Amino acid sequence: MVISYIPSQLVPRILVVDDVEPDRRLLAEFLRRHGYRLFLAENGRDAVEKARFVLPDLILMDINMPECDGIAACRRLKADPATAGIPLIFLTAAAMPQERVQGLSEGAVDYVTKPFDFDEVRLRVGIHLDAARRPAGPSTPTAPVPAEAPPRPASVEEVVFKAAQRLLLEHLDQTPQLAELARAVGTNARRLNEAFRKCCGATVFDYLYEARMQEARRLLAETGLEVQTIAADLGYGSTSNFSTAFRERFGLSPRQYRKAPEPGA
Repeated sequence: MVISYIPSQLVPRILVVDDVEPDRRLLAEFLRRHGYRLFLAENGRDAVEKARFVLPDLILMDINMPECDGIAACRRLKADPATAGIPLIFLTAAAMPQERVQGLSEGAVDYVTKPFDFDEVRLRVGIHLDAARRPAGPSTPTAPVPAEAPPRPASVEEVVFKAAQRLLLEHLDQTPQLAELARAVGTNARRLNEAFRKCCGATVFDYLYEARMQEARRLLAETGLEVQTIAADLGYGSTSNFSTAFRERFGLSPRQYRKAPEPGA
């Protein structure tokens, strides 16, 4: 009798993340019976740490969890080059359309609703594992290419900074509460400010001010938008407040800057 053997490193590894232990173990046992290698995490913070260590082939993660929820954990995973490419499927008991949109916009590839339909879970897991293994584009013979070194795992500070930076840049018209922004990336306000100081030498709000000023300068130079429109788009309650901030940063009012000749002209 011939016994087939699959090397352990070729068995797909799945990380299941859920704060409800019976749900976590039930799903893990089902997937284990289908030949997968399982790892378990009980919240988003635990998931981020284990994903960086294990580098699973796929993550199944609940959204609503204490300490660090699924959305915040997803942001941190996608901000780390070592884990950014791992397909992530969200588990949720209340798959409202806005929740689906938010999760997919943060980088998830799919949703599975609770209570689980195990046939659906098996199919979705198989589809996304196959998609992750499939090479992009048509398969054509090519010369061997030396294997690239795996991406260097980012430090915790770099991951937190990149995740929060993306949120700030996507919503320059909003000034978040520091604690709220920290929660959104799975950390606390003190650690968030420390991450910004270490990665860019500024506090969160100093960074936001500079990002707004650089975007204001670009919009003034490259578009015909009214100054009051630019002010509103960058979160300033009045044109005068925006003009004061711009003058303090660049030494000219927005209108003066727009009229000034380009360097070298």
